[in-house]
Amino acid sequence: MQDYQTRFIDLAIARNALRFGSFKLKSGRESPYFFNAGMFSDGEAAAILGQCYAAALLRSGLAFDMLFGPAYKGIPLVTATAVALAEHHGRGVPYAFNRKESKDHGEGGSVVGAPLAGRVVIVDDVITAGTAIRESLDIIRAAGAHPVAVALALDRQERGQGTRSAVQELEAEHGLTCVSVVTLADLIDTLSSPANGTPRISVEQLTALRAYRERYGVG
Repeated sequence: MQDYQTRFIDLAIARNALRFGSFKLKSGRESPYFFNAGMFSDGEAAAILGQCYAAALLRSGLAFDMLFGPAYKGIPLVTATAVALAEHHGRGVPYAFNRKESKDHGEGGSVVGAPLAGRVVIVDDVITAGTAIRESLDIIRAAGAHPVAVALALDRQERGQGTRSAVQELEAEHGLTCVSVVTLADLIDTLSSPANGTPRISVEQLTALRAYRERYGVG
């Protein structure tokens, strides 16, 4: 495990972005955990989150020219990542995001920020059905740019309706690379180790996570 991965998990627990219990998902499954990036809602959390995304992207070795954030959650995520790349890695990477509805006055259009060009990384929190990502792909390609990857906070590594996860389906269908700050496997690995001698979660919660991964996991 990398330091930024452990830092992300501890931050997610501290901010209640990562919760444990019993949660019914859109798929109808009962999940023992739930992740909500909207809980990273203060300046310190946003800064750390951006640093984690930036570290994951650079660790991947992926070549990219700019970042794109799908509305709405992707907007603060792409902004924080661009800031972290500049402040901590000396890379002034341009970024853009989309509006839900096109603007017919002022500068107009549906895209805000730098012109879409070159190799583009889409920055989002998690992928469930992948709808927002597919919409982003259409926007990026329509501008003549080339989407190369999706950067995520968490890859749930969970089967969809078939044998592959939503992430694997996007990778296979669109030739994208998925770069995640952590995967479910990383999450379980980190939560298995105490933090400063104190368990991060209970034995029962950890057992439930492992059972869920065994039942629905991929990769």
